[in-house]
Amino acid sequence: MNATTPINHTQAEGELIARFDGAKAGLAGSAAVTALREAAAGQIKAKGLPHRRVEEYKYTDLRAYMKSAAPLAAAATAAEAKAVIDGFDSYGELDRYKLVIANGSFVSELSDVAALAGEGVTVTDFNEALAGDNGASLLSSPKTAGEDGTLALNTAFVQGGVVIAVKEGAEVSKPVELIQVAVGEGAQVVRNRITVAKGATFKLLETFAGDTGTGETNTVFDYDVADEAKLAVTRLVVGKAAGAKLFTTIAHIGGEAEFKALGFIAGPSFARNQQFVNFIGENSEAKLYGVTMARGKDLADQTLIVDHAVPHCNSREFFKTVLDDQARGVYQGRINVAPHAQKTDGEMMTQALLLGEDAEMANKPELEIFADDVLCAHGATSGQIDEDLLFYLRARGIPEAEARTLLVLAFLSEAIEEFDEEYVTDVLEGRVRTWLAGE
Repeated sequence: MNATTPINHTQAEGELIARFDGAKAGLAGSAAVTALREAAAGQIKAKGLPHRRVEEYKYTDLRAYMKSAAPLAAAATAAEAKAVIDGFDSYGELDRYKLVIANGSFVSELSDVAALAGEGVTVTDFNEALAGDNGASLLSSPKTAGEDGTLALNTAFVQGGVVIAVKEGAEVSKPVELIQVAVGEGAQVVRNRITVAKGATFKLLETFAGDTGTGETNTVFDYDVADEAKLAVTRLVVGKAAGAKLFTTIAHIGGEAEFKALGFIAGPSFARNQQFVNFIGENSEAKLYGVTMARGKDLADQTLIVDHAVPHCNSREFFKTVLDDQARGVYQGRINVAPHAQKTDGEMMTQALLLGEDAEMANKPELEIFADDVLCAHGATSGQIDEDLLFYLRARGIPEAEARTLLVLAFLSEAIEEFDEEYVTDVLEGRVRTWLAGE
């Protein structure tokens, strides 16, 4: 008989186990949901937090980073949430609908629920849906995620979120900004399910405002993109924060559908943006982009797995990273092609620009192909600013600092412009300039 060797828990792991034991009675969900929560907590107890001996976390050792685990954030009032939002300028004058989650709970009075209903979009409190007959399905995990520790943490402790359903054929006239607000201290654990029905078009802005202090932020976005639907997602993660910022995308893409996503990271001391994208219908396309900036001793990780399980699908992955000082960047990307997924076309590229001599970039692109009639490729580059280009700009009277800004902006803007969602282009390029200015 094989016995599982018990592990020596770190302080943070011990606090997480105690947190679950103390909070589970008050966490929402049916009996089936509670069973899933307990199984996830059991995984944490048995395996601990993800660490460098777990291949997917080789360069992003969450166990070493999390010295302690703050309790779950206490409930916040609508007035407190509004004060944080008013002090955080995300997209300026962009005309958009807003949905607000504060300290893990949906705040309907600050959200454009009625206006969205008129556009064919239904918004439901995640906790209400968890208590329903199909609540356990909201905590499902794709095979591509395996026993991911970040996802297990979310399943065990999820406080709330929203369920968004876009009706068949709807073309929502404005982007929807889903704002996750942190008020005060404490961990934020949120999960959102977004379903885009057949033939519908939807644009989502995922924004994070406020500072959780040393508490982690762990948010899952679960997308179901039906046949012939189109979904474009922009994830904006900015601002200095000491707590771990953990984000997970789960996407299932139907036939003749399009899924686009851009993850923009600039500021957190420890950030991981991971994506599990699964093709379940033929003749579909996924375009995944990343823009990452880190300085000081910050770490920023962009990880993804794209699973081509059906034929005739295309995927494009294009990620750009800029690192200064002693910052560390991580890119881990894998394209899986199943034996019967013929006519797959997959292309992956990651490029890093190192501004500091002590900056480090870990690039790990992979292809796992079991079909023979495919077009798949990957590439990775790391380097410094081209001195010839810098000399060219300076020779034309441009000061060195401005010349460097122009070159870095041009480098990162390539991914932003390929994302091709004009309503966010100027805002994101402005964020790049702000970061380069040290603000």
